[in-house]
Amino acid sequence: MKRLLSILLILFSAGLLKSQQLPVFSQYLHNKFIINPAVAGSDGFTSFNLTAREQWVGYAGAPETFTFTGQYRFLKGKYKIKHAMSRKPVYRSKQDGRVGLGGFVFNDKNGLVKRTGFQAAYAYHMWLENETQLSLGLAFTGYQFKIDEKQLNFEDPNDPMLNSDLRKGVFVPDAAFGIYLSNPRYSFGFSIDQLFQAALKIGPVAYDQFKMARQLYMFGSYSFGIETKYVWQPSFMFRMSEQLKPQFDFGMTYIYDKRLWAGLAYRTSGALIATIGVAYENLWFGYAFDFTLQEIQRLTYGTHELTVAVRFGDNTRKYRWLDRY
Repeated sequence: MKRLLSILLILFSAGLLKSQQLPVFSQYLHNKFIINPAVAGSDGFTSFNLTAREQWVGYAGAPETFTFTGQYRFLKGKYKIKHAMSRKPVYRSKQDGRVGLGGFVFNDKNGLVKRTGFQAAYAYHMWLENETQLSLGLAFTGYQFKIDEKQLNFEDPNDPMLNSDLRKGVFVPDAAFGIYLSNPRYSFGFSIDQLFQAALKIGPVAYDQFKMARQLYMFGSYSFGIETKYVWQPSFMFRMSEQLKPQFDFGMTYIYDKRLWAGLAYRTSGALIATIGVAYENLWFGYAFDFTLQEIQRLTYGTHELTVAVRFGDNTRKYRWLDRY
């Protein structure tokens, strides 16, 4: 048992902690909430988003991620009449429109490691100017962390490891915090995930080496030509943790009539990312293909990410301005 735990300790330290602990997404600019809780409800719509991502297709043990997100904004509704003591009618807004709520569930598999869990987010939105909005968000995250025992071979069928916490699953609570500044022309966000660096406890001992590292995100975009049908949108995203070297995404997206878009980005870890999408009424569909500029590309069919989203809310529910997607 001690020997097996030592092997797992090496596996986690060398494999998990020096690789990606959290999923990597390519279409985050079309669903920023997935990496920043402050985005919840920022566009004024009720929206739902389903994303399926398979990394390095054809390579055994490669990461697979499925997420389903939803967000809602408590908007300013119609005014209702209240009568004061003087019997003069007073008009008061039903809601002040500053609060946004969001959440998502996810299933992420990376080699032997499985994570299945949820996130619940609260966001508070403030108007700095007529068109500029500052949002703050806080989220609670909880997930079950476990090892896929089907991929492990035990010589002894009665090995205690078969009934350990790793096999049954360990519940890991944590939190995330975010800041989001948005405008019809630009957006900028900063967030921290795995804020408390939760430690996994296996059996009676908690190993410091099993800590989940804080993950930092910073992203931004600017749109040129928003008064026309032809919009060019340069963007960037910065990502790092204590175990992960800083990574940058630099990209450019072309948007036609708010209905069609295509983009190309470069990731400094060594990948080219192509994205396309189409919007039809309250539905939109997006696809991303990552081509890895590393030796592993010879053994894979690339990385594929598919997203389907739906948005509810007509023009009467718009809140000053809305994101294009």
